[in-house]
Amino acid sequence: MTAPAEPARAPRREFGKIVAASLAGTTIEFYDFFLYGSAAALVFNKVFFPAGDPVTGVLLALVTYAVGFLARPVGGVLFGHLGDRLGRRRTLALSLTLMGGATVAIGLVPSYETIGVAAPVLLTLLRLVQGVALGGEWGGAILLVTEHADARRRGFWASWPQTGGPLGNLLATGVLALLGLAVTDQAFVEWGWRLPFVVSAVLVLVGLWLRRAVQESPLFAELRASGAAEQGKAPIGVVLRHHRREVVLATMANVGEKTTYYVFSIFLLSYLAEQLHLPKGVGLTAVAVGSVFQVAAMLAGGALSDRFGRRGLNIGLAVLIAVWGFAGLPMVDGGRPATITLVVVVGLTLHGLMTGAQVAFFTELFPSAVRYTGASLGYQLATVLGGSLAPIIGVGLMKRFGSTLPVGVFLAVAELCTVIAFLRAGETGHRRLSDVGAPVQTSGQRT
Repeated sequence: MTAPAEPARAPRREFGKIVAASLAGTTIEFYDFFLYGSAAALVFNKVFFPAGDPVTGVLLALVTYAVGFLARPVGGVLFGHLGDRLGRRRTLALSLTLMGGATVAIGLVPSYETIGVAAPVLLTLLRLVQGVALGGEWGGAILLVTEHADARRRGFWASWPQTGGPLGNLLATGVLALLGLAVTDQAFVEWGWRLPFVVSAVLVLVGLWLRRAVQESPLFAELRASGAAEQGKAPIGVVLRHHRREVVLATMANVGEKTTYYVFSIFLLSYLAEQLHLPKGVGLTAVAVGSVFQVAAMLAGGALSDRFGRRGLNIGLAVLIAVWGFAGLPMVDGGRPATITLVVVVGLTLHGLMTGAQVAFFTELFPSAVRYTGASLGYQLATVLGGSLAPIIGVGLMKRFGSTLPVGVFLAVAELCTVIAFLRAGETGHRRLSDVGAPVQTSGQRT
């Protein structure tokens, strides 16, 4: 059977709106998500988890932070179903609204002193909602861009919404830092921390306005016109029956990327403070500088993947990251801020290159009828395995051995997962998205 031609792409001006709307939405959602993490480390132990031992309060606050990661695969499946049935555009508006609503509500939750145990319970539930919303955001934002983009530059354009992660993190950290300078410490704990959460409502309205003006994905529009988007089994059922291999490959490919980020950010922050007893500002400054390089590297990684292919570039980057883990991590033991910044900048730059080089790969694994569900599930499972577990494993190895060498070994194993995944998947950059998985239909029948 002759494969259908790719649907017509949006005009350049319209495509620019699509990229801008996707980038704005992911930046806002990651701002909301990381805002919680920063506040959890700074004030939540005092406002929601008062205890005789302040360390216990911090740990309880960070547990609620981790809950958001565990909820992300659930969000990927839930919003993937909606995105594959109702459309990418409408589903993205829903995820952004849900994230914004939860974030504003967090800023309004009364303290433990006011309502007792209901305060941390409400906080945890709202964090779950944030995780679900973010789990649905990533897949839709990437798909909306890749399914409109010219196949020859798909990797580059897909990397734009991916930069929303570090941009949102920088925005959240910057807003809290400025607020901390503008008010006293007591005022910050009592009410100041709430302002960035409540102000999120304005950002969400801007994001919704941008997304309302963009067109639906041409590939989904074609599915809807044929009636395939509303027929047959649930997308998650099709993915688990026909595309288990692709989900495993997507997860393995992304484990190395996620582990790289959390080793060179969260783990190193903990190592510098607990093992080397350095001021927190040393690590935070290094990560902030590294994040700027990381954004530029993501765009470069996407462009390079279009030129040289997803497979070879990701394998090469995985090897470089493993080497840098062994070479760079021991360098921080000297405690020199300039050296620490160099190690973090190189690590996050390599991470940015890999992220940009990978992002289009996930969309190229799954057919249009289940692409939102399949890509989101594979990516978000890696977020749990490589994201939430990497800092825990890294800190555990640090406490057990008192050295960064075992952490370098752990990082190398994660990069090996990425290498194996791309060796097994082969090159995907040449694929037309309308051709992917053509023999499998949403009804569960093979042609």
